[in-house]
Amino acid sequence: MTSEDTGGDRAASASSPLDEARLAKWMAANIDGYEGPQTISRFAGGQSNPTYRLSTPARDYVLRRKPSGVLAPGAHAVDREARVMRALGQQGFPVPHIHALCTDEAIIGGWFYVMDFVEGRIFWDARFESVAAAERPAYFDAMNGTLARLHSFDPAELGLSDFGKPGNYFQRQISRWSRQYEADADIAGRDDAMGALIQWLPAHMPATDETCLIHGDYRADNMVFHPIEPRVVAVLDWELSTLGHPLADFVNHAMMYHLPPTILSGLEGTDLVALNLPSEDEYVAQYCARTGRTDIAEMAWLLAFALFRLAAIYHGIRARALRGNAASAHALELAAAYPMLAARALSHARTSANPP
Repeated sequence: MTSEDTGGDRAASASSPLDEARLAKWMAANIDGYEGPQTISRFAGGQSNPTYRLSTPARDYVLRRKPSGVLAPGAHAVDREARVMRALGQQGFPVPHIHALCTDEAIIGGWFYVMDFVEGRIFWDARFESVAAAERPAYFDAMNGTLARLHSFDPAELGLSDFGKPGNYFQRQISRWSRQYEADADIAGRDDAMGALIQWLPAHMPATDETCLIHGDYRADNMVFHPIEPRVVAVLDWELSTLGHPLADFVNHAMMYHLPPTILSGLEGTDLVALNLPSEDEYVAQYCARTGRTDIAEMAWLLAFALFRLAAIYHGIRARALRGNAASAHALELAAAYPMLAARALSHARTSANPP
């Protein structure tokens, strides 16, 4: 894959803390067709599982591993990532091919998996400014259609009926992130807006209850596009995937319309007409048309939930950074945004039918 922004977070660094000799021996024993020598470089940035490019004379691979240090229970489950990508790949969904999973911590000090390096383009900015204005709607349509396709799969037919608990997704998520927030509060601090949301969100959940496979972190820079076509050839970073509500996944993606450019390349303040980008209403309508919906009710609640969840994630990043085991040196700078995200979540809650 290549980055449209050569200064992007996934630019590779030549440094690597891995035991190269031991890893090469494991690769030769577990990866069909592997032939060294290999060069290892780490993709910089990211707050989750450290990721490396393994270059060999014949082909390149990508290795994702658990970070070192104390980890939250159930977090950084690289085995889940490998499992969901294997299942989706068998159905022709655009994901990298998984070669092997290693649960022997003696190899590089933690669990990891190896997948294909997918050639293509990663767009770090959801404005897609490096492509012609006339083509930008097609890129948004490709993102929209790929997510709708993901939500169309029956988890049982994918062999993933046990990939999460069916039903009550919002209740379980609010409980999970509330517990995580409380567990990290002593080190990462507390916020009044987060406290208000923890009380308000579970008391006003939407009545709808659907279950499908969701990505959990679906956005432009978590996918690889075809080298010249507006087509998604690989969806990346499946760490937060689970069985959940499709509208939670879609609104988490559409949240880009409500975030500033400094947070996940948000579109807030962007002149969408001038850049020939679809409006939020148009983007929502595209998804609804693909999934047989007339509209998305409770949009204000869903946005409040999505922003609360993101704030809790950033709060956790702050806690990991303060403990000294964040994946990026810029973690504290990034995590400083969590109070702003919480405030925005509360603002959306106050526009709902039952404001706090």
